Amino acid sequence: MRSRTTKLESLLEAVPDALVGMDQEGVIRFVNRQTEALFGYDRDQLIGRHIDILVPETLYVVYAQHREDYFTDPRTRSSGLDLELTARMRDGRDLSVNISMSSIDTGDVLLVITARRDVIKQRRAVEGAQLTAAIVEFSDDAIIGSTLEGVVTSWNPAAERMYGYPSQEIIGTYVGRLSLQHRASELKDCLARLKAGQAVERLETVRARRDGTVFPASITMAPIRDEDGAIVGVSVICRDVTEQRKALEAAQRMAAIVDSSHDAIISGSLDGIITSWNPAAEAMYGYSGREIVGKSIRLVIPSGRTLEIATILGRINEGQAVEDFETVRVRRDGTEFPVSLTISPIRDTGGAIVGTSAIHHDMTAYWGRLEIAQRLAAIVESSGDAIIGRRLDGTIMSWNPAAESMFGYSSAEMIGEPALCLIPPGRSDEIPAGLARIEAGQFAECSETRLVRKDGTVFPVSITVSPIRDENGAPVGASVILRDRTEQEHAAQYARSLIEAALDPLIMVGPDGSISDLNEAAVKIIGLSRDELSGSDFTQYVTEPDSASEVLRRVLAQESVVNAPLTVRHRNGSLTRVLCNASAYRDSAGNVLGVLAVARDVTEHLLRDEAVQEVASMVEFIDEAIIGTTLDGVVTSWNPAATRMHGYSADEVLGRSIGFVIPDDRADEVAAILARVSAGQVVRGLETVRLRKDGTVFPVLITVAPVRDPGGAIVGSTAIGRERN
Repeated sequence: MRSRTTKLESLLEAVPDALVGMDQEGVIRFVNRQTEALFGYDRDQLIGRHIDILVPETLYVVYAQHREDYFTDPRTRSSGLDLELTARMRDGRDLSVNISMSSIDTGDVLLVITARRDVIKQRRAVEGAQLTAAIVEFSDDAIIGSTLEGVVTSWNPAAERMYGYPSQEIIGTYVGRLSLQHRASELKDCLARLKAGQAVERLETVRARRDGTVFPASITMAPIRDEDGAIVGVSVICRDVTEQRKALEAAQRMAAIVDSSHDAIISGSLDGIITSWNPAAEAMYGYSGREIVGKSIRLVIPSGRTLEIATILGRINEGQAVEDFETVRVRRDGTEFPVSLTISPIRDTGGAIVGTSAIHHDMTAYWGRLEIAQRLAAIVESSGDAIIGRRLDGTIMSWNPAAESMFGYSSAEMIGEPALCLIPPGRSDEIPAGLARIEAGQFAECSETRLVRKDGTVFPVSITVSPIRDENGAPVGASVILRDRTEQEHAAQYARSLIEAALDPLIMVGPDGSISDLNEAAVKIIGLSRDELSGSDFTQYVTEPDSASEVLRRVLAQESVVNAPLTVRHRNGSLTRVLCNASAYRDSAGNVLGVLAVARDVTEHLLRDEAVQEVASMVEFIDEAIIGTTLDGVVTSWNPAATRMHGYSADEVLGRSIGFVIPDDRADEVAAILARVSAGQVVRGLETVRLRKDGTVFPVLITVAPVRDPGGAIVGSTAIGRERN
């Protein structure tokens, strides 16, 4: 192959015309020596520049108008255009030229540029058929000659590779041996049309190789005429389109995913001009594709962050991807919001970087969860209960300060070690049994048992164990909450430590509405097994089957549907409202293979957030008073236990200074605590007194920790108080 390529390159250098290869965007990819001589440039000064350096604008306008036709069926062929234009030489002089264009196998465009004074000489050279012979010899397409009766008269090397017959074996035989028996009439019809002087273009059919294998082919046939115009034979160009069909189907699937994605997927040129904009980008930024495509990406970048684009494009030009880059973007209405960007280079068939593909993920909800997670972390760190994380093999992976106080072991001593040292003799079977339940995805109810401290003392505890799952829902560990029952009453069951992050349900259905494929999230939202769902009618799982059928009909008619509202019915009768994005995908012949639908749960958006549920459950049911304040002591949160302890309802205290529960003789205590919290310190195990609403003073044990915003700045405090007996 390399030898053939070298011969072809040498031939192109020998052609007396100026040859210029450009890609589909008009960027020059190669030139021959005649181009350098004609225009006065060195080839290094032309490679990578736009074609309008040689032919200002007019050529590219004509090319752009016909570009879709060129690449519908990419192969080496003439565009049918022979343009008389004015070119510009390096020294600024204008030059009258003739230009013809052809698309070639690489997907690029070959320009043959001839000075007007050399046109007659060029035509005589073309009549010599040297270029045609070279193209036939080195083409990757099978080029076959035959008589009008179908007897093979010529057979190029690509035909040998494609069909497996050497030329000496096939020449002189009937070309019908390459067709399937049931397609014999197809060849007869084609030969009849050719005898009538008609060409057969891009016939989609199948052909058989010497070894009996069958492959899809695209065939173009044309009559061969003698010098008097009489039809004397047939020229056949055959292309194996197996890979093209696979690529087309893969591209259609990818396009369906892009259109149905809930993340904005945006493509652009290397100078930041937007070239594609999916429905999620419209929803995220507020611009329609028609409004934004062709404009600069700077339109969605805040004014203070415009230097980011130059840095990112610089990395892309070096072939580097930019992953999980967190920044800020601006919507059409002027609101700014946090995003996470993953940007990759787009390369042409030759490997050159020609653009960018970016995925924009709206991080608004994530930052909200992060703030909540930090509050949760502050609660875990300052909780009076031991909170321990364990892997399925029983080794400990997290150990909070209360666990250190409860058992006497430091986190350094326990992390990575098995929990067997905490189990008294006679209870060692409890850990394997508990882990087996966790591995099976079961939640262990709150129970009572006895554990042992580092000093050997055995004490009663209440224990709550829940599974920790990975992103696919598989149990990978356990979270254990332990309360020392020697000092306090049995607490309400703690909220689970980790809530499974659910993926959006995705279902693929055929044109008849039968389910052909689905993901685990779809299985869960319906409540039936994958085997039960596969092949069934998807409309039976929604409360509006007629609406679901209409969505399918619209997708098949319009290619896609965005945010179609439906209600999914679980097998237990529960309902989930979803917004459905759906797109059709087709085979290479344009036949609809099915519809890809992605549903997003919109019923209880806030409750679905695992961090919100975690905090809400823990704060609601814990026996300790949990109070949030600003750094100047204004109450921002007040849980039920705080109401029971102090006698004030949340409505009575929110927005007030925390000083109303502080005795007069301890008025300076709050300022001292908040000063330490502002410095990032945790005030742990402070023994003090507080006031109830009825005026009584009671002893408490308090732990106070800082609360940070997503940027890490301390913005408030969380205090956990427990009344001392």
